[in-house]
Amino acid sequence: MPRLTLSRRQALLSALSAGLLGLTAAPLAQAADAWPSKPLRIVVGFPAGSSPDLTARALAEPLEKALGQPVIVDNRTGAGGNIGADAVAKATDGHTIGLMINGNMTISRLLNPAVRYDPVKDLAPISLVGVAPLVLVAPVHGPGTDARSFLEAARAAGAKWSYGSPGVGTVGHLGMELLKSRSGIAPVHVPYPGYPQVFSALVAGDLQLSMLPPALASQQIKAGKLRGIGVTSSGRSPLVPELPSLSDAGVPDFNLEIWNAVAAPASMPKAHIDKLAAAVTAIVRTPDMRQRLFQQGWQAVGSSPDALANRIRTDTQVLGNIIRAQHIKAE
Repeated sequence: MPRLTLSRRQALLSALSAGLLGLTAAPLAQAADAWPSKPLRIVVGFPAGSSPDLTARALAEPLEKALGQPVIVDNRTGAGGNIGADAVAKATDGHTIGLMINGNMTISRLLNPAVRYDPVKDLAPISLVGVAPLVLVAPVHGPGTDARSFLEAARAAGAKWSYGSPGVGTVGHLGMELLKSRSGIAPVHVPYPGYPQVFSALVAGDLQLSMLPPALASQQIKAGKLRGIGVTSSGRSPLVPELPSLSDAGVPDFNLEIWNAVAAPASMPKAHIDKLAAAVTAIVRTPDMRQRLFQQGWQAVGSSPDALANRIRTDTQVLGNIIRAQHIKAE
């Protein structure tokens, strides 16, 4: 038998290694393709009929078709969505994900150190679903003819004015505190049990301003019961296109949006996260889903896990600074 040269031996070893790697990689690829192997569960930390619940149910049917398994919406309510988020963080079945709001994925532990999960360490971002600005509103007969003159009146009034929110640590509260820090206004915070009570106080003239979600704000503005001042996004929003951004009205470096997103336990394999992200992003960007989300008060996005992770870091820093500066703790 002829002796093998060094180069020939190296070539044979390389071919053998490639073959062994191929044998190893094939089952792994097949395993990833076979996932999910049973029904997928979307945990929502809010009750049926709530905005996160409606979004999750809108995603469920097309996600079933994309993944080839039933998708079940599981409402785990309480603690502002944190009970549901904790259930996702602790899930070990490999088939549980969550539809969450921004607070659950950013500042939950900053507001309440007793929260049992760490949004950064225990949750894996999958895809940003929809975004929306808050809308700064005032009573119909409030001062000023536009956003700039209204904010000038608010600065002149100082602590004589008050604003309402649906509770300490809510996005309506934090958004107003951010606006105070960026604009020089100083209204006093008055917390209420929920948005209906905030709305009633505005109509009665007990409050001079507040920040509301666009779906609620636009409904009352169109009905002539409230006056829209501006939106908290960096530019005009298609959800309320008639209103300027507060940034355009002279508030420097002001950009705040509420959002919802899909996340998984941090323990979920990356191949499964990537598969979910591709499916969710494709679904969210379809014309039908864009329209459904718009009707729910969201501007559809659909993003990569990395883009959602960047959004989480940015919002945590901005709102975290306000929470720490004002020593805000959730009630």
